[in-house]
Amino acid sequence: MDINGLRAIIIGGASGFARATAKRIADGGGTVAILDRERSAGAEVAAELGGSWHPCDVLDFEGIEVVINEAVAAMGGLDMALNTAGGGKAGRTIGREAPFSLDDFRSVIDLNLIATFNTNRLCAWHMSKNEPNAEDERGVLINTASIAAFEGQIGQVAYSAAKAGIAGMTLTMARDLGSLGIRVTTIAPSLFATGLTKGVSEERGKSLTKDAAFPKRLGQPDEFGRLAIAIIENPMLNGDTIRLDAGTRFAPK
Repeated sequence: MDINGLRAIIIGGASGFARATAKRIADGGGTVAILDRERSAGAEVAAELGGSWHPCDVLDFEGIEVVINEAVAAMGGLDMALNTAGGGKAGRTIGREAPFSLDDFRSVIDLNLIATFNTNRLCAWHMSKNEPNAEDERGVLINTASIAAFEGQIGQVAYSAAKAGIAGMTLTMARDLGSLGIRVTTIAPSLFATGLTKGVSEERGKSLTKDAAFPKRLGQPDEFGRLAIAIIENPMLNGDTIRLDAGTRFAPK
């Protein structure tokens, strides 16, 4: 799909991976709808990129449908959606005093896996109504997993399970939607300068990424954005989870 004229929903668009991707889309002539939490910098980012701002909570599974409908209406349609919303609570399967909280496990699954599927199904429904382009495409869905889906570290049992679920549904969803010309791809990053690691020193960043092949540093959000743009533009990228990790393989801890 061409970036010029692209209509994109960017979930988590106020910062990090999503903001970097939204900027590249806007710079390339696309239109972005920024979806993020009420207290985020979403309004500022949307104004900067000439897009629309839609505060939301991805855990409000019914409310997010209303927000997505509003975003699609604001753009006059939907061609691409990126979901970067996620997070996790650390804890071993059993701790010194008790097993890992089942409520905490469920909350991590809800935020990462259930919310991702929910936004995908809703966005795909809108895309299914598009007229296909010259390559018979109607839309592109890009999700965010983590290399923890494959090499989860001690204490990441809930997060790893959730991200593995995202990776696991990618090919099946792509097959589900293939007859409609909707592609589905997942990006699995390693450690990037976002969230809690955004402000770490260069020395600390090198320590955290010492097991990378090259480069031995934290990834930058724009490097995620560059991959997202490549996925959008290349119709052969479909049904895969693409590692973005500088050759990193997480050690147990």
